[in-house]
Order: sequence, then structure tokens, then C-alpha cells
Amino acid sequence: MHLLPADRAGHRTIDGHRVCEAIAGIGDTGRVRAWAEVFGLLADPGRLALLLALHTTGPLAVTDLALATGMRDPAVSQALRLLRAAGVVEGERDGRVVRYRLTDTAVAEVLEHGVLGRAD
Repeated sequence: MHLLPADRAGHRTIDGHRVCEAIAGIGDTGRVRAWAEVFGLLADPGRLALLLALHTTGPLAVTDLALATGMRDPAVSQALRLLRAAGVVEGERDGRVVRYRLTDTAVAEVLEHGVLGRAD
């Protein structure tokens, strides 16, 4: 069990080789933490709806996103602020209008395969 951290070396194991595979699968704790934050963003139905709309259509303004998702403009703006701070979306100014687009390719893949690819 070569991947077992020293602080866990004395613990009993049933399938030691699988424990090593599981540790390798988990990987870096920083990466796990980063993905947990992304999934936290996706856990909110409003933010998820915004991301699905942006993924499906491309850039949209706050008012159009509010109309598409059934949310109010201030709630859309607040959610977009969080998504922008996380680096998931970016705003593009066109005169007085700012259109937001999904910029995180990993999130786009999760939406495509995890949400949109799911048959209900």
C-alpha cells in the first residue's frame, strides 16, 4: 500500500490495493476542494438554470436571463456576481448592455454530460 499516507499506515484494510487505487482516484486535495466549490455553485437551482441557459444559447443579458429562468433581475445579477467571481462566466459589454457567457469548459462539460445528457 504505497500510496497510504503515514498517518493512516496503522489502520486495518480489507483490499489494500483498492485503497491505493481509491487514493489515486481522489488525487490532490486542492483539486477535490476546487471541484467541491464548482459543485456548490451548481447546487443552487437558480445558478444552475442560468448556467444551462448560457450553455444552451450563448451570451445573454441579465434581463433576458431573468425572463428565461423566471428569476428577478436583482437575483440574476447577484448569482452572476458569484459565478463571475468563481471564474465560471464573463460579461461582455456592448454599449450599455452586458451579455454574460459561460467560460469554464469543465463546467460546460459537466452541464453537457451530467445535466443535459441525462434522460428523465
